[in-house]
Amino acid sequence: MHDAPKTAICQHVPTLDLDDRTPVQELAEVAPAFVDMAHRIVWCVTATTDVAGSPTTRVLHPVWQWDGDDLTGWIATSPLSPKASHLAATPQVSLTYWATDQDTCTADCDVAWEDTPELRTQGWNRFKNAPAPVGYDPAIIPGWEASSSPGFGVLRLTPNRLRVMPGSMLLTGTGDLLRWHRP
Repeated sequence: MHDAPKTAICQHVPTLDLDDRTPVQELAEVAPAFVDMAHRIVWCVTATTDVAGSPTTRVLHPVWQWDGDDLTGWIATSPLSPKASHLAATPQVSLTYWATDQDTCTADCDVAWEDTPELRTQGWNRFKNAPAPVGYDPAIIPGWEASSSPGFGVLRLTPNRLRVMPGSMLLTGTGDLLRWHRP
């Protein structure tokens, strides 16, 4: 039962290592596909660089918005967490979403804290009012009683690079790899 996917994966992996030769699309083509896949998968592995220069990861739950011109993401997280010191030194993250059907999408982003009371309230409401499955009430997190709670923070994500790969590419060699990077 497990041999068929392994055979298909091994058969098609060489074609997937061609990012440098894969055309780069316009953001208007890649961003909607990225948001659709990211919001369907919901959780992503997020990598930062610690103060010693080593990579470190955690699983987070961003919300994304494509307004037709710009793609922006937000993460509700604690400004008191170790990642805050990582981001102070290197304000960048790499996020990768993966689903059991092998769909993957990645965003490499610059990050900034939205730390004014107004921006924290907007961030709180963005998560609280977002549609399922990405929306949730931040108050379910211990220490996050309100947007003004010291443990609550909002990171704004500004993508520099996006990659969207349907699992069909890995399993059957069909589908389109979408790539975009900031000029």
